[in-house]
Amino acid sequence: MAWFVLVLSGALEAVWATALGRSEGLHRLAPTVVFVVALTASMLGLGYAMRTLPVGTAYAVWVGIGASLTVGWAMLSGAEPVSAVRLLLVLGIVACVVGLKLVH
Repeated sequence: MAWFVLVLSGALEAVWATALGRSEGLHRLAPTVVFVVALTASMLGLGYAMRTLPVGTAYAVWVGIGASLTVGWAMLSGAEPVSAVRLLLVLGIVACVVGLKLVH
């Protein structure tokens, strides 16, 4: 259950990071509300997962999932450029997250 919650929390990290970017410095209401709700849920989930998973592993997986999804969404939406090098680097992050799960 902790791994499921951790993955979901990592996905919520991508939501709050994207919302923060769209909030224009927390001046736009809708993205700011999404940011606060997703941030709260993401942190609660990370905290829950850390009750049973090692702190270093949980945090690295959380950040890796959030970062990968955030940059993936940015590339899909056209906010950031897509290149083979960028894709390979993001896949490297994903591989590291999978590796941490496999060795746990």
